Amino acid sequence: MYTLTFIRGIEIWRIENFRPVLVPASSHGKFFTGDSYVILKTTSLKSGALRHDIHYWIGKDTSQDEACTAAVKTVELDAALGGRAVQYREVQGYETEKFLSYFKPCIIPQAGGMASGFKHVEEKKNETRLFVSKGKYVVHVPFARSSLNHDDVFILDTKSKIFQFNGSNSSIQERAKALEVVQYLKATYHDEKCEVASVEDGKLMADPESGEFWGLFGGFAPLPRKATTEEDANTEPLAPNIEKGCAVPVEAKSLTRQLLKTMKCYLLDCGVELFVWMGRSTSLDERKTACSVAEEVIAGPGRLKGHIIRVIEGFETVVFQLKFDSWPLSTEVTVCDDGRGKVAALLKRQGLNVKGLMKAAPVKEEQQAFIDCTGNLQVWRVNDQSKTLIPSNEQLKFYSGDCYIFQYTYPGDHKEECLIGTWLGKQSVEEEQKAAISMMNRMAEVLKGQAVQAKIFEGREPIQFFSILQSFVVFKGGMSSGYKRYVSETCTVDDTYSEGGVALFRVQGSGPENMQAIQVETAASSLNSSYCYILHSGSTVFTWSGSLTTTEDQELVERLLDVIKPNIQPKAQKEGYESEQFWSLLGGKIGHSIQKIAKDVESDPHLFCCHFSKVQFLIQVTEIYNFSQDDLMTEDFLILDSHASIFIWVGQQVDSKIKAEALSIGEKFVKHDFLLEKLSAETPVFVIAEGNEPSFFTRFFTWDSAKSLMHGNSFQRKLAILKNGVTPPLDKPKRRLPVSYGGRSSAPDKSQRSRSVSFSPERVRVRGRSPAFNALAAAFENPNARNLSTPPPVVRKLYPKSVISESMKLPPTRSAAIAALTASFESEKENLITRSFKAANQVTIPKAASLEVNHKDNSNSMTSRIEAFTIQEDVKEGVEDEEGLPVYPYERLKVSSSHPVTDIDVTKRETYLSAEEFRENFGMTKEAFYKLPKWRQNKHKMALHLF
Repeated sequence: MYTLTFIRGIEIWRIENFRPVLVPASSHGKFFTGDSYVILKTTSLKSGALRHDIHYWIGKDTSQDEACTAAVKTVELDAALGGRAVQYREVQGYETEKFLSYFKPCIIPQAGGMASGFKHVEEKKNETRLFVSKGKYVVHVPFARSSLNHDDVFILDTKSKIFQFNGSNSSIQERAKALEVVQYLKATYHDEKCEVASVEDGKLMADPESGEFWGLFGGFAPLPRKATTEEDANTEPLAPNIEKGCAVPVEAKSLTRQLLKTMKCYLLDCGVELFVWMGRSTSLDERKTACSVAEEVIAGPGRLKGHIIRVIEGFETVVFQLKFDSWPLSTEVTVCDDGRGKVAALLKRQGLNVKGLMKAAPVKEEQQAFIDCTGNLQVWRVNDQSKTLIPSNEQLKFYSGDCYIFQYTYPGDHKEECLIGTWLGKQSVEEEQKAAISMMNRMAEVLKGQAVQAKIFEGREPIQFFSILQSFVVFKGGMSSGYKRYVSETCTVDDTYSEGGVALFRVQGSGPENMQAIQVETAASSLNSSYCYILHSGSTVFTWSGSLTTTEDQELVERLLDVIKPNIQPKAQKEGYESEQFWSLLGGKIGHSIQKIAKDVESDPHLFCCHFSKVQFLIQVTEIYNFSQDDLMTEDFLILDSHASIFIWVGQQVDSKIKAEALSIGEKFVKHDFLLEKLSAETPVFVIAEGNEPSFFTRFFTWDSAKSLMHGNSFQRKLAILKNGVTPPLDKPKRRLPVSYGGRSSAPDKSQRSRSVSFSPERVRVRGRSPAFNALAAAFENPNARNLSTPPPVVRKLYPKSVISESMKLPPTRSAAIAALTASFESEKENLITRSFKAANQVTIPKAASLEVNHKDNSNSMTSRIEAFTIQEDVKEGVEDEEGLPVYPYERLKVSSSHPVTDIDVTKRETYLSAEEFRENFGMTKEAFYKLPKWRQNKHKMALHLF
C-alpha cells in the first residue's frame, strides 16, 4: 500500500510490482542498485507553510518500467499534495546535493533489487572495495590501480584496515569529507574495530602504510592522468514547448517569464540540468506526458548524465529563476485545491492518505537576543576621520545625521566576548560612513579576530543591538563635523533636535530591556494607531496612545520620558480624545496610518560556501543543504543568510587577504540577493572568526561547545580522532579582556545603562553583578530614591523562557535576600556577606568598578566568585611594595594624568602604589590581586585607568 504516516521529515517508498511500498525508517539510506525509490522530504517553515521536495531515485540496474513507474508516482504524489512540490530525478552516482544532504555522510548502494529478477545480495563485511569520494559523492569503482588518479580522494576498505588515498591535487576539504565516509564504513561494516590509515599521493614504498596500500594493488606504478568525465556542458538554455507529446522549440531572443503560459508545459535544457516547468492550468495527464518527454531527452544518444528537476508555476526554485534574463520579483498565482481533492480521493482508494500534509501551525517564536546584556559598553561618535568617546549617560542617544562605533564586552561561556560595530544614521554623510567602517576594522585587527564585527544601519537594527543598549533614542539631525559641513555646503535646513523646540517621538519596543524612541516629522500624519508617541514643546509634554496600543506600550512611554524629558508631568492624550493644543503643535488634525511598520522577520536560514578564483577575485556561491556544525570547515569562507541578518563565518585557515575583505564580500552578497528574497541593502552584516562564535550565531546549529574549542576542523584532527578512537585533548583558549579604546572602561558607569533608565546617583548599581548580590542590593535600596515610574530592579533572564533556579530569583525582602546568600555559603563566610553589602554602597567610582564580578566564570564554588566584590581582609599579609621600587600617588600613575610619572614600567603601574593606596583603590591587597587570573587583573587595571 502507498501510505503516508508522518507530517514532517523523510518518507521513502520502494517500487515493488509497479506499486510504492513504504520503507521502514530503520532502512532509510539503504538503497539497492536494482530498485527505484520515491523520497518525500517535508519541511515545516517558520511561516507555518510546509515545503515538499520529492525525489525519485533510480538504481543503475533498475528496469525501465520501474523507473517510469517511479516518475509517474512522483507526479501523482505532487498533485495529491497540492501541486507545490519540487520534483527531482536522481540517478545513482549523479545525485543532487540536496538529496545527498538527507543521508549524511553518504549513501553506498548495495547490489541487488526486489524486482527485475534481482535478489538482494547479503553484504560481505570482509570484501575488499574501492570507493572514490568526490565531495558529497561516493562511488564504488573497480578495485584496480587504473581507477586511481591524482585529483580525487579514494577509500580502500579491506578486512582489517581502511585506507584513505589522498590525490596530490585534492583539497583539504575533500580529504576531510572523505574521512567522514571512512568513519561511516568503520562503524557500519567493522563495528568500530579496524585500523585507519592515510596515504599521501607521492609517498612511495618507504612509508610503511603507503607500502601496505600499494602492495594490495600488486606494487607501486605511476598513476595515469584522470580520464575525461562528464562535466557540466556550457549549453545555452533552451525552452522547448510540449505539444502533443513532442518538444517544440520556442522562438525567442532572450528568456523571460512572459514566455511561459499557464496552460502549457515547457522544458528548459541547461545541459546537466533539465527543468520541466508545468503551468498551473495543465492537467495531470499533460504533466505526466511532459515528464515522459524529459526522460526521453535526458536518455538521448551522446547525452551527459544529468538531473531532471520539475517545478510548478508559482513555486519555481531560485536556481530555475536565475536561468532567465528577467523574472518578476513576485508573481500572483491562484491556487485551487479542487484538483488536489480529486487526486487525493483517487489515491486514497489506492492507500495514499494525504490528510494534514498541506498546512502547519505558524511558528510563533519570541524574538530573543541570545547575548548577555550585563557587559560593558563604549560608544564613539565619528567626526570626519576621528572618533569622540560618548559619556556613559549619553551613549543611548544617537543622531540620525551621525555615524557611531560601539564596543561591547560581555562574559561568554569560555572567555570574554567582544562585539565591535558601526551604526550608520540615515542622514549621515558618506565620508563619515567610510571612516566609521575603517576605524571599526582597525579596532578589530588589534584584537586579532577575537571580536565579532557588525555593520548596522538606522532602521534595520538587529535585536542584539537594542538589547545591549536597552533604551535607545534617535534624534533628527547630527552633531558631527561632517554633517554640519554638509548642511552648510548644501544650504539645507538643519533640523537637529533641540530640547526647547517642538519634537515628536514614536515609541516602540517589546519591553523595558528593548525600547526605542524615534524622532519623526512633527505632523499629524506621522501618528500611527499602533504606537504611542511623545510630543514636547519646551516644557510642555504630551503623550499620545493609539487606539491599538496595549498597556505594555504605554508603560514604555513612561520609561522613555525619563530619558527625553525627565521630571516633567506629561499631559496624556488618547486617540479620539485629543486637545486643541495637541493638534495645534502638530499643525492640525489629519488622517494617519493604523498598520504597524513592517520589519524584516527572520526566515529559515540558508548556509552558503564561497569559492574564490585565483586568477580574478571572482566569487562562486554554493548552498549547503541541511547544514550542521560539521560543515564549518576551517579552510572555508561561509555565509549564513537568515534574511533579517547576514553572518559571515571565516575559518582560521582562510587566506589573510580574503579575511580582510570579509565585510565587503558580505555587502556584495546582500547586493546580489542570491535567494531573490528582496534583501534590503541595509541588512545587518556580522563578521565572525572561527573559534569566536557568539550565541546569536550558534543558535542556528546543534552546537557542540567541545568542537568549537578545537583549533579548526581540519583533516589532520579528524584523522587523529579516527586513529586513536578518542577525541584529542582540547586547547582551551585563555580568557582575554578586549582592548578598551580611549583608556576608560564604562564599567564604573554601568548603572547609567540599567533597565530602570534612572540616572539618580543615589540608586544602588545592580547591573553586571551576580544575581545573589543584586538581590541583596535591591532589598536594602532606599525606595524613596527611586523614580516612581520605574519598578524595582530585577534579575533579568538573559534568554527568555529559560529555566532559572529559585536561588536566581529576586528575593522580595531583606531577610529573604540574606537567606539567598547564606544558603549558598558556609556559616563561617557570614562576615564576607556583611562586607559585600558594605562595599556595594560605597560611592567611589574606582571601588565600584573593582567590585564587579563575572558570575559566569568557571569557578567550582560561590566562595571564589564573591571574592571579586569583597574586601579580602583575611588574606595573609606579605610585602606590600615591590622591593626597590619607588612609590607614587595614584593620580600621577593614571594613564589620563595631567602630570604623569616618567621612567616607570607602564605595563605595571599598579606596582608603584603604596600598600594603603593600593588597598583603597583595588579593594584588596597586592598579594590577593596577583593571585587573580591575568584577564581579571587587567580588567581591574582598566577600570582604574592603570592599563
